[in-house]
Amino acid sequence: VQLVESGGGSVQTGGSLKLTCEAVGNVYETWCMGWFRQVPGKEREKVAQIDSDNMATYAESVKGRFTITKDNAKNILYLQMNRVEPEDTAMYYCAADRGTWTGLTVHTCPDVYMYFGQGTQVTVS
Repeated sequence: VQLVESGGGSVQTGGSLKLTCEAVGNVYETWCMGWFRQVPGKEREKVAQIDSDNMATYAESVKGRFTITKDNAKNILYLQMNRVEPEDTAMYYCAADRGTWTGLTVHTCPDVYMYFGQGTQVTVS
């Protein structure tokens, strides 16, 4: 599994940025996909994730500003970042995990993901 992020850069406070993650290899629409971020000296934080039912969840700090979506046909994950703040400055990582299935219908995404990309830097000033 290879995850390749793009779209990072510098943006002014209040602006927008869209991150893209291309998944290469055996990543399926039944997997959990997510975006994490990390600043030096702090733990990696889960920003958003989307499960096999396309249910999205977000960290409180980005709710209402960020949107995670995926294109299953192209195996691409997106993170639309709106109304960005200086506190959003971080290295952003795409992540993927099979998750856990209970029976055939209950899919649970983990707190810690198995696969990560190399990251793309976002700087808000």
